[in-house]
Amino acid sequence: MSAVIALFADLVGRLADLLQPLFHASAAAAAIVLFTALVRLLVHPLSRAAARGQRARAALQPQIAELRKKHGKNPERFQKALMELHAKEKVSPLSGCLPSLCQAPAFFLLYHLFSNTSIGGEANELLTHALFAAPLGDRWADALQGGGVFGAAGLVYVGLFVIVTAVAVFNFRRSKRMMAGASAPAVGASGEQVPGMASVMKVMPFISFLTLVSVAVVPLAAALYVVTSTTWSAVERAVLYRDMPAPATAML
Repeated sequence: MSAVIALFADLVGRLADLLQPLFHASAAAAAIVLFTALVRLLVHPLSRAAARGQRARAALQPQIAELRKKHGKNPERFQKALMELHAKEKVSPLSGCLPSLCQAPAFFLLYHLFSNTSIGGEANELLTHALFAAPLGDRWADALQGGGVFGAAGLVYVGLFVIVTAVAVFNFRRSKRMMAGASAPAVGASGEQVPGMASVMKVMPFISFLTLVSVAVVPLAAALYVVTSTTWSAVERAVLYRDMPAPATAML
């Protein structure tokens, strides 16, 4: 693991060196944003595949309704028939999870990189970099202790919170519209509504606001990844799922 972190540190350092003439003291922060964009570009084909899968699953709803009607009293037979239908139509129920799962390693690498004071027995020089007045290895609590909410470092977090809130509000409104346009409530194999699903659907639009918590508690470098990826996701999903009648949520 230490070798992987060392290689990753070298990558971030090289990107920062390339961007230094443009961003000066904030070059490492710009390198993290660029790295996040590169990760999202690599994951984009999976996001497109997930969108196609979501459309395919939506198209299968009439057939699923027939299976539910036919096997409503036999949940095991219904599940087997449903799996056979997905296999026949080459639709994976888990395809929507792949983009988020593929991004997780990049986030955790950033988190560990900017949480350790040393790498391979040497001082972690990346911790000397900052985004304006906020060190990339610090957290919001450090900014509050160093100058308060409106201190030099605190204002950096205020800016990030404003961006995350704007994205969360955008996702909230979009999720509400999509759920309002959903044709039917979620039901189980017996044909009855899944217990607790109504409550889950009510809470779902608020999930985007949990990103605010992430930005507040992780190192600033990891927070930059979260903010950049979340903003990318909002735009990407608005485009890829613009014709979808049901909501499709993801963390990053």
